[in-house]
Amino acid sequence: MRGSTTLWPIGSVAGSRLGWLESPKEMEKEANDLRHWADSIDQEVVVLLGMGGSSLGPAVLAAFAQSFGALNGRRLVVCDTTEPSTVVNTPFEDAFILVSSKSGTTLESSVLFDYAVTRQRDVRRYAIITDPGTPLSLDGKAKRVNRVFENRSDIGGRYSVLSYFGMVPAALLGYDVAELAGRALEGDHHEAVELGIELAQGALEGRDKATILVEDKASAFGLWVEQLLAESTGKLGRGIVPVPTDELESGEDREQVHVELTAAHEVGAAFYRFEIATAIAGHVLGLDPFDEPNVAESKANTNRVLADLPLVAQSSEQPSALAPFLADELRPGDYVSIQAYLPYGSETQLERLRKKIRDDHGGIAVTAGYGPRFLHSTGQLHKGGPNSVVAVQLVANSPREQLAIPDKDYDFATLIEAQAIGDRESLLSHGRRVVTIAIDELSELL
Repeated sequence: MRGSTTLWPIGSVAGSRLGWLESPKEMEKEANDLRHWADSIDQEVVVLLGMGGSSLGPAVLAAFAQSFGALNGRRLVVCDTTEPSTVVNTPFEDAFILVSSKSGTTLESSVLFDYAVTRQRDVRRYAIITDPGTPLSLDGKAKRVNRVFENRSDIGGRYSVLSYFGMVPAALLGYDVAELAGRALEGDHHEAVELGIELAQGALEGRDKATILVEDKASAFGLWVEQLLAESTGKLGRGIVPVPTDELESGEDREQVHVELTAAHEVGAAFYRFEIATAIAGHVLGLDPFDEPNVAESKANTNRVLADLPLVAQSSEQPSALAPFLADELRPGDYVSIQAYLPYGSETQLERLRKKIRDDHGGIAVTAGYGPRFLHSTGQLHKGGPNSVVAVQLVANSPREQLAIPDKDYDFATLIEAQAIGDRESLLSHGRRVVTIAIDELSELL
């Protein structure tokens, strides 16, 4: 496929962001090399350190390999958090480790890499995926890691799953990369364009909450679609609010999208379908689907908070404050964003809480995500999209595990707290409605 930058507003970054159109064709050519390299890796566990598009695409591939039958028996563990108990329980000692960052300077990926080296010192057990010439690329080559994969630089992170950022993890999991890429190229691209028009037209007509209905076996795909749509369209006060769900959710402000996937390799076509649809939706909405103007705000706020240690504890509410807060703040057309700065492993309870808030408030759209993961995906929508978000920050009530970060003046517990504080400040600066609830267990809210 060929791309034209004239679809998007003058001044868009599209001119340096359309490489994803060509990446499936390129990955077809790289498939044999990736397979031979993956076969040379002895470890049965792969740990991927990355954020946003660098982590969510591989997370889908890992989930599908498990849901639809293991491809080669290898397991991929995605670590895209700074929550200390989750980090410390990541199996670095037994793993081959992928460090994945487009810019090569992403804070979370950098500190996770530095920490991983304290537990797995064998540099041949590391590979790096990044853009050419980044600090991460140079560092990897200097350390003589197993391999440095330099991705073409004209691909944004959330559109990168069909490039090295997704296909290296796919090869390690035993996917046929040529088949994934081939299915992407053979998909119904006209239908993908129509989907993008439909989503954007719905948003313009008031149906700006897109119910992404994905069957339970393939539910991980919803998280990838969520970050793609939210980060691409949530700007200039406009946006499509994706709501991944495993059951039908309807309402006057809802547009419905049903995703059916029955085999692991079908996801190649699904990835490309939604990339095309999202780019076209940006065109219809009159915005640039390839930039992320508000993402840097929370990063800057985090750095500012960390520059003045020790942290000044942010004010928070008891769990009992959530219900009256929502009752007072919610208006027609709003949606609730549950932002859980909590250990991984609470997905079932988070989904129960999401559905409880939805049902308690007449079927309102509710999303749920882990912090700081969502800062690299839906965070753009929360700040740059329509002012219809009601943010519910969930933070730890009890002190977190103290886990040092090499060569930093702060530990992981301090970092995740600073990220929550920084994002709260960013949301408030945009006039968003926010409540911070301190909990010991999610059950306190159920």
